[in-house]
Amino acid sequence: MVIVTTIRREVLTLPAAQLGSDNPLPALRPLDEMHHIEDRDKEDLPRDMARQVGYAPLHSLLPVRVRDGYGRAREPRPVDALVLENDRLRATVLPGLGGRVASLVHKPTGRELLYRNPVLQPANFALNGAWYSGGIEWNIGATGHTTLSCSPLHAARVPAPDGGQMLRLWEWERLRDLPFQVDLWLPEGSEFLYVGVRVRNPHEREVPTYWWSNIAVPEERRVLAPAEEAWHFGYERRLRRVPVPTYDGVDRTYPLNSVYPADYFYEVPEGRRRWIAALDVHGHGLVQTSTDVLRGRKLFVWGSGPGGRRWQEWLTEPGTGGYCEIQAGLARTQLEHVPLAAGSEVAWLEAYGPLDAPAPDGEWDAAVARTEAHLDAALPRADVDAAYAAWRPHADAEPGEILHTGSGWGALEVMRGGWKLPGTPFPETTIGEAQEPWRELLRSGSFPEPRRVRPPGESLVAPHWRDMLETAPATPLTEYHLGIAQWQAGDRAQAVRSWERALELAPSRWPSLRCLAVADQEAGHHERAADRYAEAFDDLCQERRDGEPWTAATAALGRETIEALLKVRRPEQARAVWERVHPQTRARGRFRLLEAELLLAEGRPDRARAVFDEGFEVADLREGDERIGQVWERAEGGELPDRYEFRMRPPAS
Repeated sequence: MVIVTTIRREVLTLPAAQLGSDNPLPALRPLDEMHHIEDRDKEDLPRDMARQVGYAPLHSLLPVRVRDGYGRAREPRPVDALVLENDRLRATVLPGLGGRVASLVHKPTGRELLYRNPVLQPANFALNGAWYSGGIEWNIGATGHTTLSCSPLHAARVPAPDGGQMLRLWEWERLRDLPFQVDLWLPEGSEFLYVGVRVRNPHEREVPTYWWSNIAVPEERRVLAPAEEAWHFGYERRLRRVPVPTYDGVDRTYPLNSVYPADYFYEVPEGRRRWIAALDVHGHGLVQTSTDVLRGRKLFVWGSGPGGRRWQEWLTEPGTGGYCEIQAGLARTQLEHVPLAAGSEVAWLEAYGPLDAPAPDGEWDAAVARTEAHLDAALPRADVDAAYAAWRPHADAEPGEILHTGSGWGALEVMRGGWKLPGTPFPETTIGEAQEPWRELLRSGSFPEPRRVRPPGESLVAPHWRDMLETAPATPLTEYHLGIAQWQAGDRAQAVRSWERALELAPSRWPSLRCLAVADQEAGHHERAADRYAEAFDDLCQERRDGEPWTAATAALGRETIEALLKVRRPEQARAVWERVHPQTRARGRFRLLEAELLLAEGRPDRARAVFDEGFEVADLREGDERIGQVWERAEGGELPDRYEFRMRPPAS
């Protein structure tokens, strides 16, 4: 048999904004994630769901850094791509940007099955900030978009179950310290892209696990799934069981029928086939199905209101059409995490392909039945189970040609743990500058002091690294990293003591002073926090050099310092800090908004309104953040201009 499936490299040219530098300040504060529910709603949840909603929620991003250095100036830039193709489908994967499937084209008809974003515009939707819309993304870690959204993954060719080629993506997920892999292949003649996923827990302890495959599709669709009920979650942070398709007199399975952004987690009955489809008025579109382990199905809508439309424009180019998301996950909802036992793994198979079914309009049960019948004809459920069984022996196959290289964090963890992970090698050669000090700690028992003055590198906070730091010689940098690990473990008093010890001998005082300022804020000591912030920023300004790492540190610490000073009503000191921030930093949208707040604190509302009139864009505006509108109201600006309308919930809620 002649195998016609191919995998090749391509370079796409897209209008893209630069990612910029990561925020060098450790993410000590509680996680800013919108998907939390009120306690009153938990009482009515099914027992297993309530247990998983309350199971090991993530409290911080550590050890991951915040990615907020991007802007909104787009220009044509090269983007590495891997193209997987047979005679029916062509899948374009971006290994340097989370392994996203950016495009899935049905070749006989020329139809793009996904929403393909014509630009690459980072926005603040991932757990750690930078994220972009479109395609199929692989979300692992904790509730929200993965921290790997804009990060490189390892990629390689691997033998496929049918004797052809398979594209393997893999990485080490750092929030939960878990390795995972995504295997994509197109059997000859297949109209479905097969995706085998495996998440492994090599630890000697149970680990909370999270996975949602997120598929962007054009919003002029009806979304169908085998369910008569759903769990509705809106940005009012309420989780409620609602009927499908009609809720509050509106058929919510048409994305544009909703006014505000919302999630609908479908309650697929036990024993029913797991699938979700988005079909246009003619019955053409995309269907996703899987083995039963991937139990959850979801529809996310932006809605037809001004906030949702503004977000759509923000994430792409105006006039290019909107999108909704259909998703599949390990649990009923994205508010849940599931336990993965020590030394175990969880694996499943997904299939993505075109569906030509009858028009999806009309009575719900009949439309679902018609759609499912056409899915069964195009890809029987038994064939999905058989494909999964055929893939499992190949999940351990060692990669052949390396097509892309991810981070060195997996290599560091494998060195420390001595683990054997067939199929997903993390070679020591991938260890880079960020991991090198930690490899030295592992080998020698000492954390090396830097050879030149620069902002501290990344911290590791897992118990095994904390133990090593506690027994290492107590240098200032060791104490700084130890304090961060202790803070993550919940031992805040000991963290403060470690940072105070670091101050005694540290040539750079600002990193530990900033950590102590955060500790003061979290404890409610805002005046002392402001003092420490001011001292930290002064120390940084005396020490900083030329170069992007210092610019990023000045921007991050300057912003936090100004906010801390404004909180305790010290606008004069805040103004002094503002003047010492680089002019190009002050021109960023985030700092223009901060300038408006500073002007209000100085009693100059007319000048604050003028900042809005002059126009700015807060590139890293957070999903659900209503700060722009709040500052506008304080400036007595009247009706909020459309360009600043990002509200994702009714104003009265």
